[in-house]
Amino acid sequence: MLMILSILLFSCAESKIETGPSDKILALLEQSKALKQRGDRVEQSMLRKKDSIDLLIDGPSSDQDNTVNGDFVDITSLSNDFVLDMRYATSNNFLKEKVYPCAKCYVRKNVANALLQANKDLMKEGYRIKLFDCYRPHSIQKKMWKIFPNPGYVADPKGGSVHNRGAAVDLSIVRLDGGAIDMGTDFDHFGKEAHHSYSMLSKTVLGHRKLLKEIMQKNGFTTIRTEWWHYNYKSGKSYKISDFTWKCN
Repeated sequence: MLMILSILLFSCAESKIETGPSDKILALLEQSKALKQRGDRVEQSMLRKKDSIDLLIDGPSSDQDNTVNGDFVDITSLSNDFVLDMRYATSNNFLKEKVYPCAKCYVRKNVANALLQANKDLMKEGYRIKLFDCYRPHSIQKKMWKIFPNPGYVADPKGGSVHNRGAAVDLSIVRLDGGAIDMGTDFDHFGKEAHHSYSMLSKTVLGHRKLLKEIMQKNGFTTIRTEWWHYNYKSGKSYKISDFTWKCN
């Protein structure tokens, strides 16, 4: 009889355990979920960094180019085949504020020549380059940092960025007649949809991104994984940070 009662009591206890997770287990699960979400946010912030890795690689801005304009050229003085949509000369950007005095695209001469060839290659395919941002003066970088001091979106001016060296461009493609092309997201969309590896897009969009990437790489540019629009010229880090500012007409 005692043995039977013991078996029954053990069965009841076991049944209580199996009815569901304990409060402690639930608390641990919730804590794990919260930690994962926090980790995802941190990862996304790190992935969204615009050139901020250069802060660690290139060091402080003591190597600033103090020449009047170095070897900078206005891309439109070399060709009329580019479309300019210089977002930071307007309030249509993630800062929601105009930080450039006027819409100009200056880059180093070698970068300009590479862009010219890339545009010629694209025009053979029925497209041409639309530029969102080119060289960015170091003083403007400081202004952007003052408005939005978040390294997930703006490179710290202490180290500068490849844009400050005149060797980075933000761009897209349009049809030869200037007609819009679907690239999946707008410029400066800070989310996974803008990543080169993101594949949950239409074949048309993926094809546009692939074409742009292949032609830019063919002409000496490299990508960053989180922004389909951003391209660094291969020797961009060899240029000094500059604060050359252009004149507005």
